[in-house]
Amino acid sequence: MMSLKISKPIVSVAWLQEHLDHKNLIILDCTIPKVTEKSNAVNSDEKLQIKGAIFFDIKNTFSDVNGKFPNTILSPKEFEYKVQELGINNNSLIVCYDDLGVYSSPRVWWMFQLMGFTNVAVLDGGLPKWIEHKYPIEKQQNNSRSKGNFKTNYQSGKIKFTKNILNAINNKTILIADARSKGRFNSTEPEPRNDVKGGHIPNSVSLPFSEIIENGTFKSEEALKVIFNEINPEKKSFIFSCGTGITASVLALGAEISGSKNYAVYDGSWTEWGSTENLPIEI
Repeated sequence: MMSLKISKPIVSVAWLQEHLDHKNLIILDCTIPKVTEKSNAVNSDEKLQIKGAIFFDIKNTFSDVNGKFPNTILSPKEFEYKVQELGINNNSLIVCYDDLGVYSSPRVWWMFQLMGFTNVAVLDGGLPKWIEHKYPIEKQQNNSRSKGNFKTNYQSGKIKFTKNILNAINNKTILIADARSKGRFNSTEPEPRNDVKGGHIPNSVSLPFSEIIENGTFKSEEALKVIFNEINPEKKSFIFSCGTGITASVLALGAEISGSKNYAVYDGSWTEWGSTENLPIEI
């Protein structure tokens, strides 16, 4: 059996079902609770997963738990070690999904891109679409594998930090796009975190991640091209931001589907920008 390769950054549930038993396929359950949800579905006894899936714990394992801000990316060395512990190899094909359709799984797709691994895709529609088609599921369990040989090849251009954003604000060749709701962008609705100011990064544009999703799946490639071209007709480099770096990654994946390659994610996103003193804010 030859190693499986993907040609697009998203796969359908039908494609995954067809290749479910392939030897180099790794399915990652990348679910996190939404910041507004009080109950944590991940810890529920009733949680279901795609048959054979491995839980990829964004919050507690694959973020810097000592970081000042949520979901801070790990160092390449730490990421490599923890991915190997999941049994992932250099020749693995990784499919990421989450319980909400398209929410946190693109963050994991972007993490692997950042670490130089490209044979990775997001399951379009996630677990809801999988269940809708009555494909095989199981109760959450530890599907452990022997240690893998995964190696990172860090791609520093895919991540931006606050100092980069300060430099980008007045750079006419860069466009910062914000994935939060328009209400949060315009400070007409409160931030979910009490210590974070309202508003947005100067000269950024609003593109709520929900606008590139329809019925829990990404809009068509053609529709995404129109959306991204409307906010960026001059084809500037994108920097995507959001609350904590999760839904910025949805925009990154949407841009990739639309054919754009020139983008990065602001890791600290608005939580860092809106809680740091002396940074410029527009309302």
